[in-house]
Amino acid sequence: MTTAAASAAVSAVGWHACDRYDHPMPPVVHIVDDDEDLRQSLVFLLGSVGIEAYTYPDATVFLTEFDPDEPAVVIVDVRMPGLSGFELQERLLARDYPAPVIFCSAHGDIPMSVRALTQGAVNFLEKPYEPQRMLEIVQEQLREAGQRFADHQHRQDVRRRLDTLTQREREVLRLVIDGLPSQVIARQLGTSVKTIDVHRARIKAKTGAESLGALVRDVLLRQITV
Repeated sequence: MTTAAASAAVSAVGWHACDRYDHPMPPVVHIVDDDEDLRQSLVFLLGSVGIEAYTYPDATVFLTEFDPDEPAVVIVDVRMPGLSGFELQERLLARDYPAPVIFCSAHGDIPMSVRALTQGAVNFLEKPYEPQRMLEIVQEQLREAGQRFADHQHRQDVRRRLDTLTQREREVLRLVIDGLPSQVIARQLGTSVKTIDVHRARIKAKTGAESLGALVRDVLLRQITV
């Protein structure tokens, strides 16, 4: 972290920023709030149970400094200078960022909470929050974050493999996903069964799939558009 706030948060609980990149780490917590006292109190609360946290005074600083590939949970205020918490949430969604988002606001109301949850937030807490409740929610979402980021990485891997295919190979794969045999695919595409079988073999080879069935399963499970 390069911000003073983030550095203070790390040193306050005895962590070193370089440790995050030296070896695999469990999910961390990003705290995005313009209230410095709240940021520091959350860092100490989470640190008391061994949870690593980093703080940011506004959404712009967070977007500049966070690592999108690092598993994390994001705690964000609604009203901040510059980008609001909702605008930050929208930008993270646009980036396909899989971290669970928890809103924490002193100005919360039912429409706000509905908007946050509708856009994918996992919880909406009012300030002042109850410390034990916050810990329970964060701990639950840290477990969820690990699975979300693993799924996201797998989905990105499948997409990269699909990117190696030609347009014709994608057409064939879409029809394979629909459950059509080579004979029917050949008729629909106006070509021979032998040609379709060649395409099927190339799809398997290019994507490194154990089988076309395994590739189809990955595409369907990850809800990927071919």
